[in-house]
Amino acid sequence: MRIRWHGHACFEFEDENEIVLVTDPHDGKSIGIKQPVVIADIVTMSHDHFDHNAERIVQGNDKKLVTGSRARTVKGIPINGVDSFHDEEKGAKRGENVMYKFEMDGLNICHLGDLGELLDEKQVSQIGEVDILFIPVGGTFTLDAEGAWKTIKEINPRVVVPMHFRVGGLSLSISSVDGFLEMVDSDLVVKVGNEIELTRDDFPEGQEVWVFSL
Repeated sequence: MRIRWHGHACFEFEDENEIVLVTDPHDGKSIGIKQPVVIADIVTMSHDHFDHNAERIVQGNDKKLVTGSRARTVKGIPINGVDSFHDEEKGAKRGENVMYKFEMDGLNICHLGDLGELLDEKQVSQIGEVDILFIPVGGTFTLDAEGAWKTIKEINPRVVVPMHFRVGGLSLSISSVDGFLEMVDSDLVVKVGNEIELTRDDFPEGQEVWVFSL
């Protein structure tokens, strides 16, 4: 599998069959960073906010847009949407959010979108086993560093990938990844660059944090 970060909550996944799935695309200019250039078969959208819903910028003649909270198989990829909220007041501030769990190349991947609440036992059970967890850590509109680590403890993934944090040029008032990383042993933090290719054999014995960069 190949994983590339396009900034914010937008990641590109390509499996061994060359199926490409893109999460939460943004248009770049609206948030002050480079627009993703990507061709995809599947696009997941956790919620309909401008920094996550730019499906129009993703190329692909037969791309399928995935929204909503239900289980389905799209182009051979099992995908399950789990309901959550964008804030700690049951959506009163910022509405609903869908967390997507999908399987590619035998790996269980979970993208939490703009999760803004701590999960309950039912949500954790619906998510199930996770190999790689993509979790927002920047606060303000989503979980902050402390909330993110509480959620990680509940889900217990093998690899944690922080997202939705401040990078150079970003126009949104959210925190950098530094506060999140200060809460974990630096020996467990791996800087993977902008793109990584991996198989199940590349996974650590214990939990690690993989930090992508633009």
